[in-house]
Amino acid sequence: MTHDHDVVLKPTARQTEAALNPPPGRNGGDLVVETLQGLGATTVFGLPGQHALGMFDALRRSSLSYVGLRIENNAGFAADAYGRITGEVAPLLLSTGPGALMSLAALQEAAAASAPVLAIGSQVPVAGLGGGRHGYLHELRDQKASFRDVVKSVHTARTASQIPSAIAEAWRSALTAPHGPVWVEIPQDVLLAPTVLPVVTAVDATPEEIVPRPELTAVAAHLLAGADRPAIIAGGGVIRSDASGKLLALAERLNAPVVTTFGGKGAFPWEHPLSLRSWLEDRHTTDFLEDADVLLVVGSGLGELSSNYHTFAPRGQVVQIEADAGKLESNHPGIGIHADARLALSALLETVPERPDTGAAERVRSVLERVHARIAAQDRTLEQSVLAAVREALPDTSPSFWDMTILAYWAWSAFDARKPNTMHSAQGAGGLGYGFPAALGAAAADPSRPVLAVSGDGGAMYSIAELATARQYDLPVTWLIVDDGGYGILREYMTEAFGEATGTELARPDFVALAESFGVPALRTTPETLAADLSKSLTTPGPSVVVLPALLRMFAPTHL
Repeated sequence: MTHDHDVVLKPTARQTEAALNPPPGRNGGDLVVETLQGLGATTVFGLPGQHALGMFDALRRSSLSYVGLRIENNAGFAADAYGRITGEVAPLLLSTGPGALMSLAALQEAAAASAPVLAIGSQVPVAGLGGGRHGYLHELRDQKASFRDVVKSVHTARTASQIPSAIAEAWRSALTAPHGPVWVEIPQDVLLAPTVLPVVTAVDATPEEIVPRPELTAVAAHLLAGADRPAIIAGGGVIRSDASGKLLALAERLNAPVVTTFGGKGAFPWEHPLSLRSWLEDRHTTDFLEDADVLLVVGSGLGELSSNYHTFAPRGQVVQIEADAGKLESNHPGIGIHADARLALSALLETVPERPDTGAAERVRSVLERVHARIAAQDRTLEQSVLAAVREALPDTSPSFWDMTILAYWAWSAFDARKPNTMHSAQGAGGLGYGFPAALGAAAADPSRPVLAVSGDGGAMYSIAELATARQYDLPVTWLIVDDGGYGILREYMTEAFGEATGTELARPDFVALAESFGVPALRTTPETLAADLSKSLTTPGPSVVVLPALLRMFAPTHL
């Protein structure tokens, strides 16, 4: 008996010949890079190490482009950005033990931001797996355990034949919504051993889409159609699923105001009459959202930052669309729809009727006026002028990557991203050092447009080594370093909480001279000349550094 799904594709004569006579000199590392090529990878990031040399040697026999960074964590940040910008899997090649562990902070950020990073690390020889204490270099009792709480899934290939399937399974996991990082490990001796296996060709690892259940979208459509004061919170899931157009269409059909989370920057037009922008750390916005009788949350778990530090308490009905099932109703009860944002919004657009305008645009304008009046009363003209200069200099289609620094915190709320998927930060996990290496990863994905990185002087010190990477690959990244002599936001937090700061003041180098020593053009600017200097740097080919000595301060919080 045969079934329709029992289809087996017969190899062609050429494929049979190639399989029977594979090229000589291949090893387990070749199976790794061949599988990546068969899955559609074109660029890999990483840093070589003794146990991983089999993979790196195989790169020279492949068509893959390699971008090598100087520190594993930075390589992880670069892969994270490549995945965010392209929506494709970003392979990250690492060595055992210290090299692998150095990537954990970057993989935590990738997990929080749903970036599809495929980390492939080496392992001690097969004899050392299972916790035996043989004293191998880089040996850990259970290397996978270090990654299991950080990544979506872990995979081990103990033999050469297991390599293609393990990588394909991990690839599918990384691209299954919600996207995220995955971990594959392969022992050193398996990577180095000669193989008689045929060359890996096309590999299918297409993930299944997460389709909304129709009874849930029917209820959601009914609630939205009958709402008096509907509102929408749009998160990063809208960006990742390329659903900005559908969000705009639904908001206009419902005449519903839209606020974007910090991870969802650019998901909705900033200047649109229904745009509440991104002022989530503001009580006026929080009050407005609490007053909605139906609140549609798309692609957000309403975590700490998106809920004004958990002070948000919606009084109306919450409808939450989220690809991560674990986030459904995790912070607020409601109707949870487990689905890809694009598919769920498409389903709502098919059933939600046009809703008459009941003054939504006027209410949005009133909220924004109150927000702006609150900020204007705090004498933060320097901070606003610096942010405006960055916006003026940065081309609309150029992506920007922001470290955890005061100017980035301003940008979360006040920066107009203008285009979807162009503004990214480390606000998912909140670690330092993200901005510059992430910008390098984005530039590797598309070197045809300039990329901006923004760091404070403290965060910049995490990434100085990558100036060599920027120069080596001639990547078009302009790095804006705001130098205030320390960890500025921690200085503020500690001074407000304890009256004085401890451990926040930093000795630092002459960033201009340091960048120039790497062969990277650099200049020192002022708030008045920042727009012109930044614009010139962004339009000059290759990497550059712009240093702005300035003491910036945050706007007053409303959640305390």
